[in-house]
Amino acid sequence: MSPVAVLLVVAAAFAHAGWNLAAKRVRDGGALFVWVNALLSAVLLVPVVLLTATPSWDWVVPLVGSGVVHLAYFLLLQRGYATGDMSVVYPLARGTGPLLTVVAAVAFFGERPHVLGLVGAAAVVVGVMVIGSGGGGHGSRLAGVGYGLATGAMIAVYTLWDAHAVTAAAIAPLALSAGSSVTESVLLAPYALKRRYEVARLVRTYWREVCLVAVLSPAAYVLVLFAMRIAPVSLVAPARELSIVVGSVLAWLVLGEPNPVRRLSGAVVVVAGVAAIAVA
Repeated sequence: MSPVAVLLVVAAAFAHAGWNLAAKRVRDGGALFVWVNALLSAVLLVPVVLLTATPSWDWVVPLVGSGVVHLAYFLLLQRGYATGDMSVVYPLARGTGPLLTVVAAVAFFGERPHVLGLVGAAAVVVGVMVIGSGGGGHGSRLAGVGYGLATGAMIAVYTLWDAHAVTAAAIAPLALSAGSSVTESVLLAPYALKRRYEVARLVRTYWREVCLVAVLSPAAYVLVLFAMRIAPVSLVAPARELSIVVGSVLAWLVLGEPNPVRRLSGAVVVVAGVAAIAVA
């Protein structure tokens, strides 16, 4: 993988871990928190896209499809964070996603990554599974495992869908992220507007987290989409899981979640895998 792609993925990893930490801190946000973030992201991104690109009707299906899958992803993730530890949900989601993505990219897109890249991808998956095997109580861990796996499946779907959109359909990454945010906010608008007083309370209480997620979430993904334009998706998808290392440390230091030795041991395996992918 090229040095530029590696730098993009590393920057995305830090941004991704940061917004997930902010999302975890909002325990009672749910769909309303997802809507507020999507709306603010759309407000920030759409004017930039209109100034830098010419929208086309050919974009409608890719943008709407991306928004639908991303909405399912965000809802599952928020539900997972409400019922389980970040140290369980996050690693399982981020580990399951690239595993399925690599399999699908090789099977359906005809990609043939170097064997070292595949070994690195496998190491990333093993590392995140080690991290995810530790967590809180039995009940919360079971819930975290279920939502983590479901979220990971959505990650695989949107990674492949969006990779096709920015490559075959030649949609600019910023435009794709903006269209996805618009779709999410429109789909959730009827639900949110009926609960506008709850939305106002949520924004007053968690305005910092709202701003962080609304900015860092699209920023992290746009960086990944740019990386997908210059490197195979079967390598970019696992490499971005470097965010597991950052997120695991933050969950320990900021949230006080348990099993730091297990978490950091798995992180070492993830770093080794990312290094293998970077030189593949």
